[in-house]
Parts: sequence; structure tokens; C-alpha cells
Amino acid sequence: MKGKSSIVNAPGMGWLLAFVLIISIGACDTNRVFEENREIADGVWNVLDTITFQVDIVDSINPQNIYINVRNSGIYAYSNLFMFVTTTFPNGRSSKDTVECILADQHQWLGSGLGDIWDHQILYRSRVRFPLLGRYTFSYEQAQRSGDKAFIEDLPGIIDVGIRIEKQN
Repeated sequence: MKGKSSIVNAPGMGWLLAFVLIISIGACDTNRVFEENREIADGVWNVLDTITFQVDIVDSINPQNIYINVRNSGIYAYSNLFMFVTTTFPNGRSSKDTVECILADQHQWLGSGLGDIWDHQILYRSRVRFPLLGRYTFSYEQAQRSGDKAFIEDLPGIIDVGIRIEKQN
């Protein structure tokens, strides 16, 4: 209609509406309790580099799932990633696990990808009830080994690692 203006047709409003839509879709993640990802410098994870996440747990009753997030590039030479995951409880006690993250099968990368980058969300623990309220620390160390069983000192192709804790449905 001539003579009538619309906020939708105003210059720049299309981008604004798209931005608001994207933000609202991300905000609808009601199950997320905590999520953080850390960039690996230059996409090469050194065996001495520990990645640490601090999470304040305020619910010790409802079960939650813990995921390990991994982003790799196509130059990553393995179908899996071994990590040491250390959990330190609010009382100072800790436990350490060796975790194998499966990133590919015999034919293709798993997870979701765009171009040469692949995102994986690997279930680490399901239906966890945190025994204590307070700050937990999760520490990741790469533990990839070569054919002769020696640790690989510099592991290229790992771009980010992270943790996600979400409410169990």
C-alpha cells in the first residue's frame, strides 16, 4: 500500500529481525545448565596444556547429563580423541577418568560439520546427581598416543574443547 510504512520494511530492519530471531532460538535452550568452550591455541593441543572449566552447581537433586564438546578440523589424523578428565569436587576431592571421544567412523566424521570443521557433543556422564552444592572444576588433558604407545606431544586439528551440563529429560 502506498503511503503506509511498516517497521518490517524500514531500512535495516530485516537484519535486526533476523538477529532477534537467532538470539531467541539460542535462548530457548531451557535444558542447558552450563556450557563453555575453549579455543586450543593454533589448533594444536599440547600434551602439557590443561583446559579447565569451573562450574557452580546449585542443584543436587535432579539428574543431569554431562557432555564433552570437541571441534576438530579435517586435518585431524585420528578417528578418536583420548582425554584425561579430572573432576574436582567443592570439598577438594577429585576423580580422574580416561575418556575416548569417537569423532569418526570408517567412512566419515561424526557430529555436525560445515566445510572442514566438525562439532561433536559426546555424552560423558548421564543422569548425574551432583553430591555437593558448590564449585566443581573439570580439567581436560589430551591423552592421545601414537602407534608405539607414546603420548603425542602436539596434537594438530583440535580447535576447541568444552563442557555442557544439561537437565536430564
